[in-house]
Amino acid sequence: MITSMTGFARCEASGAFGQLTCELRSVNHRYLESGFRLPEELRSIEAELRQSLAREIKRGKVDCTLHLRASSGAEHSLVIDHDALQRVLERVREVSGALATGSASIDVMEVLRWPGVIRDEPTDTDQLQQTTRELFLTTATQLRAARAREGVRLRELVEQRCDALASLVAQVRNRLPEVHARVRSRLQERLAELKTQVDADRIEQEIVLMLQRLDVAEELDRLTGHIVETRRVIDGDEPAGRRLDFLMQELNREANTLSSKSQDLETTRLTVDMKVCIEQMREQVQNIE
Repeated sequence: MITSMTGFARCEASGAFGQLTCELRSVNHRYLESGFRLPEELRSIEAELRQSLAREIKRGKVDCTLHLRASSGAEHSLVIDHDALQRVLERVREVSGALATGSASIDVMEVLRWPGVIRDEPTDTDQLQQTTRELFLTTATQLRAARAREGVRLRELVEQRCDALASLVAQVRNRLPEVHARVRSRLQERLAELKTQVDADRIEQEIVLMLQRLDVAEELDRLTGHIVETRRVIDGDEPAGRRLDFLMQELNREANTLSSKSQDLETTRLTVDMKVCIEQMREQVQNIE
């Protein structure tokens, strides 16, 4: 099954806690790597969210961001911690008494801003966490759907490159008889230039040896086999990225061998086109899950 590793999804939910937004962004990566940016209220369920993500996504680098924003119209009661307030005031009086100028004025707002003096009304954590779980699962499902849609486009591109590569292989195969005849003709022309008597059987043996060194039928068969396997993999139901990446390496290896054996200008040009086609396919494969 062809699924891209690149995608984006965003979902929102609201409740008594305010507005909760979940964003998931994914790019290609060798394995599954996830990063989470969560508000403090949701730190306790980070491991659970990671497991949920792993059930939906197999490969890719995924960045998850959860924003929690209190409702603008919500009324929050502010609770004063009298113990904390008393400790702050005692320290203020202590510092004031130590000053050379005697007493110092106390700014009430500054005292209230001191950490711990005023507490917000506690949020219903259970409701918030349950909503987060549902919202995250919905967002992960949408991310998987977005990656699947991108995978359809990647599959079309890979299939097009497979067709182009198969055409190039067929052209090289059709040129083999002409290349062999040219090798035989070239050797006979050189022998004629020498104007000497040569054993015909010996000439035939040398021609056979030369043709064996230049024979690329095996490489063409392997290229054809790898193309068939690539098409089979992209038609399968399993994640195909790693297997396709291996097949691209094998295709490139056979194309390099074919190029090194080539003694024909047109065949060399065709092998260069093969390498370009394989490289284009490899770049697309890098984004497949």
